[in-house]
Amino acid sequence: MTPTIYKTTLLKEREEIEKSLAMAAESSKPVELDQTTQGRVSRIDAIQQQEMILAAQRRREQRLLMIDSALKRIESGDFGYCISCDEDIPEKRLALDPATLKCISCADV
Repeated sequence: MTPTIYKTTLLKEREEIEKSLAMAAESSKPVELDQTTQGRVSRIDAIQQQEMILAAQRRREQRLLMIDSALKRIESGDFGYCISCDEDIPEKRLALDPATLKCISCADV
């Protein structure tokens, strides 16, 4: 595959993640701590749910950083090369995850 195909895939994934982050913004608002509006157990459940949403949001933000890094590597001509050993990253590996930074050998270390 050419870097252009990977770029298209990365841009599409980036757009989907940005939409997910926008939709999750409402769910990550602070939980009301007033026990008169909800019971203690319900409040604990709401806090746990919010923490799970925030963790998912952090994973999405991390993935956006990886995608942006891959897009920069495409623009600079460094895409498809391992950042550790500078060897080619196999096409199959890039097809699975175009934002990958390392070849299989270096990723295992």
